[in-house]
Amino acid sequence: MDANELKKQVRETGAAIVGMMESFSEDKLNRVPFEGSWTAGQVGEHLLKSGGITEILWGRTEPALRAPDEKLGPLSIFLDFTVKFKSPDFIVPSDGFHAKEPLVEGLRERWSKIGVAVDTLDLSEVCKDFEMPQMGTLTRLELIGFQVFHTKRHLHQLNNIAARLEGAGA
Repeated sequence: MDANELKKQVRETGAAIVGMMESFSEDKLNRVPFEGSWTAGQVGEHLLKSGGITEILWGRTEPALRAPDEKLGPLSIFLDFTVKFKSPDFIVPSDGFHAKEPLVEGLRERWSKIGVAVDTLDLSEVCKDFEMPQMGTLTRLELIGFQVFHTKRHLHQLNNIAARLEGAGA
């Protein structure tokens, strides 16, 4: 994925997640669609917590001694919806009520920042302030790519939640 494709993906993914979260009523945002599932509000909180990675884009960096997109292929595993992942504890959402407006605004702000990063920062540099488990440090391009893949995964999940809630007449 080159910089232009990444810019396009950032804009589309950001708009899609904000639009999806806006589409839920506050009641449906907090309804468990089926046993063992997160609510849509919990998915939103999870995305906000995991989106903290975007702050790292403005942190310490160094030139990459490899292709800036080398780790995008392995990161695309997040687009394989048949693979299950366990969320690290620090980004597991809380139980209880999730207010819609703060989630929507938080996601809108997060994706705006990612858009600024993709437009203004050197995407080939390695971010030194975070290591992805089993992958090590990532370039800005890879870190933003991860945000896109991870969010698309949860968009898929939110579509399933919405369909289940509609099917249940909720």
